[in-house]
Amino acid sequence: MKKIAIFADVQNIYYTTRQSYARQFNYRLLWEKIAKQGEIVSAFAYATSRGDDKQTKFQDALKHIGFTVKLKPYIQRSDGSAKGDWDVGITIDIIDAAKDVDTVILLSGDGDFDLLLKKIINDYGVTAEVYGAPALTANSLIAAASIYHPIKEDLLL
Repeated sequence: MKKIAIFADVQNIYYTTRQSYARQFNYRLLWEKIAKQGEIVSAFAYATSRGDDKQTKFQDALKHIGFTVKLKPYIQRSDGSAKGDWDVGITIDIIDAAKDVDTVILLSGDGDFDLLLKKIINDYGVTAEVYGAPALTANSLIAAASIYHPIKEDLLL
């Protein structure tokens, strides 16, 4: 049975599906779809934490589905912008997992991950799949992925 690891860039998926469709992503439906393809041996959801009730309920729902939720504090800068970037953490976890799985699935449209996907495909021989909102997924990430799955209406709430 194929071993699968899932990595969800929660902020990226939240904002890109909201901007593209004005709807939220359905993590449970994605889990069910992927579970039919093999054994999900690990699944991580990376998010920022503001500590509000709505966000906590969402994070609890992700845990109930099967994700390990990793949180960073939400940082509001003096210029009004926010910071909560998980790129390095996601990268480290993917490199660690790629040694022990057949497939790495990344939920993100962030082009910064293109080199990472090329590396794990070349160094570990894994299949690297990407789920991202079509209009907001970097072309370089799509090109680097073994398989690109455009997030469409069927994966939204």
